[in-house]
Amino acid sequence: LHTPMYFFLSNLSLVDICFTSTTIPKMLVNIQTQSKVITYEGCITQMYFYTLFVVLDNFILTVMAYDRFVAICHPLHYMVIMNPRLCGLLVLLSWIMSVLISLLHSLMVLRLSFCSDLEIPHFFCELNQVIQLACSDTFLNNIMLYFIIVLLGGGPLVGILYSYSKIVSCICAIPSAQGKYKAFSTCASHLSVVSLFYGTSLGVYLSSAASQNAHSSATASVMYTVATPMLNPFIYSLRN
Repeated sequence: LHTPMYFFLSNLSLVDICFTSTTIPKMLVNIQTQSKVITYEGCITQMYFYTLFVVLDNFILTVMAYDRFVAICHPLHYMVIMNPRLCGLLVLLSWIMSVLISLLHSLMVLRLSFCSDLEIPHFFCELNQVIQLACSDTFLNNIMLYFIIVLLGGGPLVGILYSYSKIVSCICAIPSAQGKYKAFSTCASHLSVVSLFYGTSLGVYLSSAASQNAHSSATASVMYTVATPMLNPFIYSLRN
């Protein structure tokens, strides 16, 4: 349990717990009290932590892909390359970058002016939905939002795909079928979680871009804010 894979997995579990804790408790309170009111300060706080943990989830999954790449493509040097110092540094950098990106978005939303008694067509304060309700000019916010989405969505995804292209080529070079199965089984769980995370996230944003139906967008968001973090422990438990 002290191998790098479980170190990253424990961080992923922590991030998933924090991720769901930013939206689900408030949603349950709304259902119980039949009141959907949230204060301006509460909305900004929820949006900050939601953005923080989504970005962090993205970074942790990328780091785990690199860990699997080293484990399968460079097995003899694995413990030398993935030493405790490097693992801690990768997680620390992920936290720092996530905090800074989330803080930047929150500060840019704070500069916007809003009309009173706004209704967000969602079950939580999502960054994109909040920006759309602003009464002032949101051009700079939208440019920054799409830039960060392309940078953080494309960059880590390219890194994950590159890692798995190298992993697949290494697995294909293994002569025995048992060896191939053993190598693939070590990264099957991570691949499943990555597919769930990116599949549901991209599905939400592509569907919201194609359709302006707020209800369908909110329903689709449940997949990556509730379903994906809930399924992650099952996926890794079944592997173990």
